Amino acid sequence: MQLIYLRLGTNDLEKARAFYDATFGVLGLPPSTGQFDPPYLMYKIPGGPNFAVGEARNGEPATYANGGTIMFTADSDDQVAAWHAAGLANGGTCEGKPEPKPRANGAFGAYLRDPDGNKLCCYHGVSFG
Repeated sequence: MQLIYLRLGTNDLEKARAFYDATFGVLGLPPSTGQFDPPYLMYKIPGGPNFAVGEARNGEPATYANGGTIMFTADSDDQVAAWHAAGLANGGTCEGKPEPKPRANGAFGAYLRDPDGNKLCCYHGVSFG
């Protein structure tokens, strides 16, 4: 099995674009440039699934998953801190400042909510397995 696509909802595509272009740019991804109908943003994650953000297709307001978190990795502690700062500067809110996280065996991480309330985190030095 392979996960190839992950999509989050947004109620304001341009706010989402500013947030994700900035936070993903810090992690080395180019801005979303796709033109889709209905409109949504698409980011190609090297070695991972495509990551999309768009309005709910049923026309209802987008909502976030209570208890859901999406994790990204960074190449350094400084990159985690820059990811967090870029998110705060582009409409995100802090859910955990950049620091070593005891629950992750001291790996350096930070948490944000995007402008629509989706919870994201970014870590350096975390391992699973």
